[in-house]
Amino acid sequence: MTPREALTAEAAKRILLFDGAYGTEIQARRLGEADFAGELGLSADQKGNNDILALTRPDVVSAITRAYLEAGSDIVSTNTFSANRISQADYAAQDLVADINLAAARIAREATDELVQCDGRPRFVAGAIGPTNKTLSLSPQVEDPGFREIDFDELAEVYREQAAALVEGGADFILVETVFDTLNAKSAIYAVRQLERELGRDIPLMISMTLTDLSGRNLSGHTVEAFWYAVRHANPLTIGLNCSFGAEQLRPHIQLLSGIADALLMAYPNAGLPNELGEYDEQPETTAGHLLEWARAGRVNILGGCCGSTPAHIAAIARAVEAVAPRRFDAAERVTRLAGLEPFTLAA
Repeated sequence: MTPREALTAEAAKRILLFDGAYGTEIQARRLGEADFAGELGLSADQKGNNDILALTRPDVVSAITRAYLEAGSDIVSTNTFSANRISQADYAAQDLVADINLAAARIAREATDELVQCDGRPRFVAGAIGPTNKTLSLSPQVEDPGFREIDFDELAEVYREQAAALVEGGADFILVETVFDTLNAKSAIYAVRQLERELGRDIPLMISMTLTDLSGRNLSGHTVEAFWYAVRHANPLTIGLNCSFGAEQLRPHIQLLSGIADALLMAYPNAGLPNELGEYDEQPETTAGHLLEWARAGRVNILGGCCGSTPAHIAAIARAVEAVAPRRFDAAERVTRLAGLEPFTLAA
């Protein structure tokens, strides 16, 4: 059974659990520069480069991954949100991108496989790819709207490099997450499709959009519905929303997406809204209560947490939705659906 088939089969039985934030857990460990830098001898300070820990403190990444698995996660992500050539250039670590992703995927794979061997329950690894700090849709220069820092093909190669190492390390899926620019997501899709042709195998995609404000648009201006129509051609294994807000604020947008998407819906909101210090105070039972409402309404297939969430949040969500049936969906009616900033459906 392929990973796509296996996850689909498990998701038909119950609501599955994703993991929570890695950054929150890393920050709680109060690591110093020496932990991040290790013996790599890089020319820039590494403190704050969470992804590099796969090489310098793999024990930390492994411990966090195992904590999420023990809390009930069926899918764990790799700690590679910024492990791409663009983001790692800020730390003079761009030449270590392949090594970081390969190591991170192996850490997640090893932890997952050990637990599967213990109890036989299928679990999966999602190779996490963040959006980078570049945008294809918008100019960073107000005086020159046509200027772009990077083009589509360059960004696709950045994504392909990362995805290739994640797959080599044992990732079952590629998770394109926190999508603030729909064109960036299209570039990531293109990159994974290239990799599929090179390897001659299916690489399932999980795609998750992030909203800029409560209007329900991402930074490039696309509504949730328009975003879905823009990426549906990729036949993603999951589609969903993450980050941006807590569950209470994301609820109407999850409801909208759930009603139109003919794919598994995965949602992992922040642990509420940040306080004046940028910290997240929402307690696990509160988050779980909000997500239980989504589950009872038949809106979700996979639930997890983003910024501020912890293994305790995942454990609380697991307890809350244990007896709730997963979302059911049918294949969408075959009509022409297009997407600019707004969706457009061509009726017969």
